[in-house]
Parts: sequence; C-alpha cells; structure tokens
Amino acid sequence: MSRWKQKRSVMRRYDLTAQMYDQRYCEEQEAKYKAALEGLTITQSSVLLDVGCGTGLFFSHVADKAEAVVGVDVSRGLLLQAKQRVRGYGNVFVVQADADHLPFKQGFFSFVFAFTVLQNMPKPVETLKEIKQVASREASVVVTGLKRAVDLAVLGEWLEHAGLLAVSLRDDDALQCHVVVAVQA
Repeated sequence: MSRWKQKRSVMRRYDLTAQMYDQRYCEEQEAKYKAALEGLTITQSSVLLDVGCGTGLFFSHVADKAEAVVGVDVSRGLLLQAKQRVRGYGNVFVVQADADHLPFKQGFFSFVFAFTVLQNMPKPVETLKEIKQVASREASVVVTGLKRAVDLAVLGEWLEHAGLLAVSLRDDDALQCHVVVAVQA
C-alpha cells in the first residue's frame, strides 16, 4: 500500500470513529498524559505541539501552563471535536495537517508530543525527523508507541535513526504504550 493510501485509510478510520473516540479511548489516553508529563516543566513561555491531537483531550492538561498549544491531526472529524473542546481557551489552536509535513517554522516548539501516532505512520523515522525539525534544540519530544504494535527496541531504533536520544522511559504494566521523552542527540 502506498504511503498516501495508508494515511488516507487511517484518516478515514478516525473520521468514522470521531464521535465515539473520547468514550473509547479517554481513560487510556489520560494515563499516557499523566505518565508523559511527569518530570517535565512546562512554563508560561512554553509553546507546545500535539501531533495527532485527536479530539484534543490533552489540551486541558497543558493549556493553563503554556503560552500556546497547537494541535494537529490529519482527521477532519477528530479536529471538529477538538475545535469544540478548545472554545474556552484563548491559547489553544488546531490545524489540519499531515505529521510528515508539519506547516511550522523550524525549531519553533519547546515541547512536542506525539501520542499513539508513530504506529499509524508509513515511515515512523521520517515522521520523527519532521517532529525534530519543528522542535527547538532544547525541546523535549515525547512519543508513545502502542505496545501491541511497536516493540520497545524498534521504538528506540526509530528515535536513534531520527537523531533523537531517549532520556526517560515509562513502560508500566498499567500503560498500553511505551512513553518516551527524548531530546535532540
């Protein structure tokens, strides 16, 4: 299957399930968010990017701490849900975009989060390289890999090939994902 066909398939799947996404995944996502934020210091000058933001569940965890939060997703259906969620925030923005072609200035974000995105991408290393491009040199890049889809060793190889160095890992039995915080190598 071509890269674009694979992405369209993922996009259609999420468009079709957008209305039930929160009900289906909220608890699982909340556990990942909590694990990912442990040990990170988000300040009022931080600018965050949430790649594959889905319905925007993550926004409530960071919007009051950061200067700005930008969520991107390829699924229009999920973004419509996210748009409803951000109404109360003046510093949260949603953009429809492909994670492999992020429409942002190089080195712009202080934190980049990609929850449960990589296993949906045709070339995860290329996605990580794109994420690295928009992250500032000092940025923390937080990625998760669904355990049933991505072996921890493979996730480590992806990070290494993208020029990212893992500095912390959460791999609790309670989590369905490996949660890795990385920095530029």
